[in-house]
Amino acid sequence: MTQAQAKQVTFEEFAAWRPENERYELHNGVIVEIAQPLGGHEQVTGFFARNITVVFDQLNLPYFIPRKVFVKPPESESAYEPDVLVINEKNLINEPLWEKKLTVIYGASVPLIVEVVSTNWDDDCYMKQGKYEAMGIPEYWIADYLGLGTKKFTGNPKQPTFSVYQLIDDEYQVRLFQGNDRIISLSFPELNITAKQVFDAANAN
Repeated sequence: MTQAQAKQVTFEEFAAWRPENERYELHNGVIVEIAQPLGGHEQVTGFFARNITVVFDQLNLPYFIPRKVFVKPPESESAYEPDVLVINEKNLINEPLWEKKLTVIYGASVPLIVEVVSTNWDDDCYMKQGKYEAMGIPEYWIADYLGLGTKKFTGNPKQPTFSVYQLIDDEYQVRLFQGNDRIISLSFPELNITAKQVFDAANAN
Protein backbone atom coordinates (compact mmCIF):
# COMPACT_ATOMS: atom_id res chain seq x y z
CA MET A 1 0.00 0.00 0.00
CA THR A 2 1.08 3.57 -0.62
CA GLN A 3 -0.26 6.74 0.90
CA ALA A 4 -2.33 8.66 -1.60
CA GLN A 5 -2.74 11.73 0.58
CA ALA A 6 -0.55 12.52 3.58
CA LYS A 7 -2.81 15.06 5.29
CA GLN A 8 -5.39 13.93 7.82
CA VAL A 9 -8.97 13.77 6.55
CA THR A 10 -12.29 12.80 8.08
CA PHE A 11 -14.37 9.88 6.91
CA GLU A 12 -16.90 12.33 5.47
CA GLU A 13 -14.17 13.99 3.39
CA PHE A 14 -12.86 10.62 2.27
CA ALA A 15 -16.31 9.37 1.26
CA ALA A 16 -16.91 12.50 -0.80
CA TRP A 17 -13.49 12.30 -2.46
CA ARG A 18 -13.02 8.59 -3.29
CA PRO A 19 -12.74 7.85 -7.05
CA GLU A 20 -15.33 5.50 -8.54
CA ASN A 21 -13.11 2.90 -10.21
CA GLU A 22 -10.04 2.83 -7.96
CA ARG A 23 -9.41 1.23 -4.58
CA TYR A 24 -8.54 3.37 -1.58
CA GLU A 25 -8.93 2.92 2.16
CA LEU A 26 -8.82 5.33 5.06
CA HIS A 27 -6.36 4.37 7.80
CA ASN A 28 -6.69 6.56 10.90
CA GLY A 29 -7.37 9.65 8.83
CA VAL A 30 -4.84 8.94 6.07
CA ILE A 31 -5.99 7.98 2.58
CA VAL A 32 -4.13 4.88 1.39
CA GLU A 33 -4.08 3.50 -2.15
CA ILE A 34 -4.60 -0.26 -2.45
CA ALA A 35 -1.97 -1.91 -4.63
CA GLN A 36 -3.10 -3.54 -7.85
CA PRO A 37 -3.83 -7.19 -6.91
CA LEU A 38 -1.96 -10.13 -8.42
CA GLY A 39 -3.78 -12.71 -10.50
CA GLY A 40 -3.53 -15.30 -7.74
CA HIS A 41 -5.05 -12.86 -5.28
CA GLU A 42 -8.13 -12.44 -7.45
CA GLN A 43 -8.46 -16.18 -8.06
CA VAL A 44 -8.43 -16.89 -4.32
CA THR A 45 -10.93 -14.07 -3.74
CA GLY A 46 -13.24 -15.51 -6.38
CA PHE A 47 -12.89 -19.00 -4.90
CA PHE A 48 -14.11 -17.74 -1.53
CA ALA A 49 -16.96 -15.68 -2.93
CA ARG A 50 -18.24 -18.68 -4.91
CA ASN A 51 -17.98 -21.24 -2.11
CA ILE A 52 -19.40 -19.04 0.64
CA THR A 53 -22.33 -17.98 -1.55
CA VAL A 54 -23.22 -21.64 -2.17
CA VAL A 55 -23.36 -22.29 1.58
CA PHE A 56 -25.56 -19.36 2.56
CA ASP A 57 -27.84 -19.91 -0.43
CA GLN A 58 -28.38 -23.54 0.57
CA LEU A 59 -29.20 -22.44 4.13
CA ASN A 60 -31.49 -19.67 2.86
CA LEU A 61 -29.69 -17.04 4.94
CA PRO A 62 -30.38 -13.33 4.28
CA TYR A 63 -26.78 -12.74 3.19
CA PHE A 64 -25.13 -11.31 0.11
CA ILE A 65 -21.64 -10.31 -1.04
CA PRO A 66 -21.54 -6.71 -2.29
CA ARG A 67 -19.20 -5.44 -4.97
CA LYS A 68 -17.84 -2.35 -3.20
CA VAL A 69 -18.74 -1.54 0.41
CA PHE A 70 -16.72 0.01 3.21
CA VAL A 71 -16.49 -1.24 6.77
CA LYS A 72 -16.04 1.70 9.14
CA PRO A 73 -15.20 1.08 12.79
CA PRO A 74 -17.32 3.49 14.89
CA GLU A 75 -15.50 6.39 16.54
CA SER A 76 -12.65 5.98 14.05
CA GLU A 77 -11.51 7.88 10.97
CA SER A 78 -10.91 4.61 9.17
CA ALA A 79 -12.73 2.73 6.42
CA TYR A 80 -11.73 -0.61 4.90
CA GLU A 81 -12.80 -2.35 1.70
CA PRO A 82 -12.43 -6.11 2.33
CA ASP A 83 -11.67 -8.61 -0.43
CA VAL A 84 -14.81 -10.55 0.49
CA LEU A 85 -17.50 -9.01 2.68
CA VAL A 86 -20.60 -10.97 3.69
CA ILE A 87 -23.52 -8.70 4.59
CA ASN A 88 -26.58 -9.57 6.68
CA GLU A 89 -29.28 -7.80 4.71
CA LYS A 90 -31.73 -7.76 7.61
CA ASN A 91 -29.51 -5.48 9.69
CA LEU A 92 -29.03 -2.83 7.01
CA ILE A 93 -32.10 -1.00 8.28
CA ASN A 94 -29.97 -0.08 11.32
CA GLU A 95 -27.01 1.18 9.30
CA PRO A 96 -27.02 5.01 9.12
CA LEU A 97 -24.40 5.21 6.33
CA TRP A 98 -25.69 2.44 4.10
CA GLU A 99 -27.98 4.24 1.67
CA LYS A 100 -25.81 7.26 0.89
CA LYS A 101 -22.26 6.02 1.50
CA LEU A 102 -22.40 2.22 1.04
CA THR A 103 -20.76 1.84 4.44
CA VAL A 104 -21.51 -0.39 7.43
CA ILE A 105 -20.50 0.35 11.01
CA TYR A 106 -22.08 -2.46 13.04
CA GLY A 107 -20.72 -5.96 13.55
CA ALA A 108 -24.28 -7.33 13.40
CA SER A 109 -24.32 -6.46 9.69
CA VAL A 110 -21.15 -8.45 8.95
CA PRO A 111 -21.16 -12.23 9.55
CA LEU A 112 -17.78 -12.63 7.86
CA ILE A 113 -14.86 -10.71 6.36
CA VAL A 114 -12.15 -12.36 4.24
CA GLU A 115 -8.83 -10.74 3.38
CA VAL A 116 -6.44 -12.29 0.86
CA VAL A 117 -2.91 -11.26 1.79
CA SER A 118 -0.67 -9.49 -0.67
CA THR A 119 2.11 -7.09 0.31
CA ASN A 120 0.03 -5.55 3.10
CA TRP A 121 -0.04 -8.60 5.37
CA ASP A 122 0.72 -6.57 8.51
CA ASP A 123 -2.35 -4.37 7.96
CA ASP A 124 -4.53 -7.47 7.68
CA CYS A 125 -2.98 -9.36 10.60
CA TYR A 126 -2.63 -6.52 13.08
CA MET A 127 -4.54 -3.32 12.34
CA LYS A 128 -7.72 -4.68 10.76
CA GLN A 129 -7.91 -7.68 13.05
CA GLY A 130 -8.03 -5.38 16.07
CA LYS A 131 -10.65 -3.09 14.51
CA TYR A 132 -12.91 -5.96 13.45
CA GLU A 133 -12.66 -7.53 16.90
CA ALA A 134 -13.73 -4.25 18.53
CA MET A 135 -16.71 -4.04 16.13
CA GLY A 136 -17.89 -7.49 17.18
CA ILE A 137 -17.59 -9.09 13.73
CA PRO A 138 -18.04 -12.85 14.43
CA GLU A 139 -15.42 -14.17 12.01
CA TYR A 140 -12.45 -12.79 10.13
CA TRP A 141 -10.48 -14.99 7.74
CA ILE A 142 -7.01 -14.28 6.36
CA ALA A 143 -5.73 -16.26 3.38
CA ASP A 144 -1.94 -15.87 3.13
CA TYR A 145 -1.53 -17.96 -0.02
CA LEU A 146 2.08 -16.84 -0.54
CA GLY A 147 3.21 -17.31 3.07
CA LEU A 148 4.24 -13.66 3.38
CA GLY A 149 3.45 -13.15 7.06
CA THR A 150 5.87 -13.58 9.95
CA LYS A 151 6.57 -17.01 11.41
CA LYS A 152 4.00 -16.26 14.13
CA PHE A 153 1.33 -16.44 11.42
CA THR A 154 2.86 -18.85 8.90
CA GLY A 155 4.99 -21.30 10.90
CA ASN A 156 8.67 -22.17 10.79
CA PRO A 157 9.59 -22.62 7.99
CA LYS A 158 7.05 -20.17 6.60
CA GLN A 159 4.34 -21.64 4.38
CA PRO A 160 0.92 -20.67 3.00
CA THR A 161 -1.46 -20.40 5.94
CA PHE A 162 -5.17 -19.81 6.40
CA SER A 163 -6.14 -18.03 9.64
CA VAL A 164 -9.63 -18.07 11.13
CA TYR A 165 -10.33 -15.47 13.81
CA GLN A 166 -13.49 -16.31 15.77
CA LEU A 167 -15.09 -13.98 18.31
CA ILE A 168 -15.34 -15.80 21.63
CA ASP A 169 -16.26 -13.82 24.77
CA ASP A 170 -15.71 -10.58 22.83
CA GLU A 171 -12.14 -11.51 21.84
CA TYR A 172 -10.74 -13.14 18.74
CA GLN A 173 -9.31 -16.62 19.07
CA VAL A 174 -7.26 -17.68 16.07
CA ARG A 175 -6.79 -21.11 14.47
CA LEU A 176 -4.25 -21.70 11.72
CA PHE A 177 -4.84 -24.14 8.85
CA GLN A 178 -2.26 -25.48 6.40
CA GLY A 179 -1.99 -28.21 3.80
CA ASN A 180 -4.90 -30.65 3.87
CA ASP A 181 -6.40 -29.21 7.07
CA ARG A 182 -10.15 -28.76 6.70
CA ILE A 183 -11.08 -25.16 7.48
CA ILE A 184 -13.34 -25.02 10.53
CA SER A 185 -15.81 -22.14 10.74
CA LEU A 186 -18.37 -21.57 13.50
CA SER A 187 -20.37 -19.27 11.24
CA PHE A 188 -20.32 -21.62 8.25
CA PRO A 189 -19.81 -25.18 9.60
CA GLU A 190 -21.22 -26.61 6.36
CA LEU A 191 -18.27 -25.22 4.39
CA ASN A 192 -16.18 -28.16 3.23
CA ILE A 193 -12.86 -26.90 1.89
CA THR A 194 -9.23 -27.39 2.86
CA ALA A 195 -6.42 -24.88 3.11
CA LYS A 196 -4.76 -26.57 0.13
CA GLN A 197 -7.85 -26.04 -2.02
CA VAL A 198 -7.72 -22.34 -1.19
CA PHE A 199 -4.06 -22.04 -2.10
CA ASP A 200 -4.44 -24.18 -5.22
CA ALA A 201 -7.06 -21.70 -6.46
CA ALA A 202 -4.24 -19.18 -6.91
CA ASN A 203 -2.64 -21.46 -9.53
CA ALA A 204 -5.78 -22.67 -11.29
CA ASN A 205 -4.94 -21.63 -14.84
